[in-house]
Amino acid sequence: MIQIYDTTLRDGTQREGISLSCTDKLRIARKLDELGVAFIEGGWPGSNPKDAEFFDRAKDMTWQYAKITAFGSTCRVGGGPEDDANIKALLDAQTPVCTVVGKTWTLHVTDVLRTTLDENLRIIEQSLAFLRAQGRRVIYDAEHFFDGYKADAAYALETLKAAARGGAETVVLCDTNGGTLPWELSEIVRSIKAALNHPIGIHTHNDGECAVSNSLAAIREGAIQVQGTINGYGERCGNANLNSIMADLELKMNLRCLPEGHLRMLSDVAHFVAEVANLAPDDHLAYVGKSAFAHKGGIHVAAMRRNVASYQHIEPTLVGNEMRVVVSELSGRGNLLSKAEELGLDVEGAGVADVLNEIKVLEARGFSFEAAEASVAMLMKRQTPDYKAPFELIDFLVNVEHRAGRGIFAEAMVKVRVNGEVLHTAAEGNGPVNALDIALRKALITHYPQIEAFHLADYKVRILDGNNGTEAITRVLIDTQNGTRRWSTVGASGNIIEASWRALVDSVEYGLTVAG
Repeated sequence: MIQIYDTTLRDGTQREGISLSCTDKLRIARKLDELGVAFIEGGWPGSNPKDAEFFDRAKDMTWQYAKITAFGSTCRVGGGPEDDANIKALLDAQTPVCTVVGKTWTLHVTDVLRTTLDENLRIIEQSLAFLRAQGRRVIYDAEHFFDGYKADAAYALETLKAAARGGAETVVLCDTNGGTLPWELSEIVRSIKAALNHPIGIHTHNDGECAVSNSLAAIREGAIQVQGTINGYGERCGNANLNSIMADLELKMNLRCLPEGHLRMLSDVAHFVAEVANLAPDDHLAYVGKSAFAHKGGIHVAAMRRNVASYQHIEPTLVGNEMRVVVSELSGRGNLLSKAEELGLDVEGAGVADVLNEIKVLEARGFSFEAAEASVAMLMKRQTPDYKAPFELIDFLVNVEHRAGRGIFAEAMVKVRVNGEVLHTAAEGNGPVNALDIALRKALITHYPQIEAFHLADYKVRILDGNNGTEAITRVLIDTQNGTRRWSTVGASGNIIEASWRALVDSVEYGLTVAG
């Protein structure tokens, strides 16, 4: 069983733009424990009060699978671990496991620590031995190991031996600068395995875009522990992405790293961590991204309708994801049939061809249906023989005015027909689209009270041909939410109001019919 050592809460938070509260860190830790990782590195207790609070609260919680780990450095040069503040903070964290980082590269020993090579070996061994004597399990992170090995292989190996003598259960080889290539790393790990009869781990950074490859290469050479972060979060270009590593280990290398069946939680965990970190999920992440199993090309989808393995390397549900068919001007008949099946719509024959032709015409005019699946659904829904639209637009009017003492405001008038009844309403809003939205809702709410639960969650505008200045085509994307359900619609026009109205009507009609 390969040990998964998660450092999202420590190394991951060194990414620009991430700042987790103590409560955030505990929520993520609980999710990681449910996933079944072996170690959760909670932070550096000697560095800030928030990490100290995390360990204080974590020690009273029950952890089913993971061991909570505190991170710190070796004791100070010239001193001993027994009176070192950093070592004391590790003990005060009361975690069952302590991870200690030490210097491996002679450059860091002489230029950063400004001490002798022998003194560095002493503080590594004594720091670990002291923690072991206090009843802690100890993991040793050999910082800058691969750069250190390239500079002085014999000394780099001596630092690992010092850690082993001090009682480290695992010595972790760190590619801290992230610049080692997989074939270099494989050769170095192989040499260490031959020279050191001790369990080793791997900790890589992604500065050369090789962090996942390097981690897997180390495991092939005998590493029993892999360190990384969820979604690859971390300083500079990030750490090794544990999402991909865990999936590759279990699905490609047939090596167990999580409890049986827990890999299906992977996509949920990845999105949860992104949400708590207040970062937009990366749709294009391998295995867990929304687009990881999205198919757009017509020939791809046509092939997959015959055999889903034709354009997918795994079954998406194995990692808790799902296959999606994207509809665009590149689509073929199979894309629409798959999308119709996905939405439970019965569209066949000429209807499919008509929708496909309309999509191609609209995309040539500036529409984009890839991110607006609700608009695609409405194009298909309107082609079904028995479909009756919930309302019909007769007229709309929008005025934007400036009045003394009041400033800018917008007013909209909407006239629609519902079940033969003509409804004429007006409303004010803080902008023209807001006014249209309110007026349309006022007209429909007596017939469709459920519309009150529809909320405009996002509104995006993109100028498609900026060289045309104010005459440019404008594309509008609207996200609407009803409880936990969310859908997207699109409109495009040289008139931003018309583009917005098109997206707005699709949004409301979808909510009342397909999503209702």
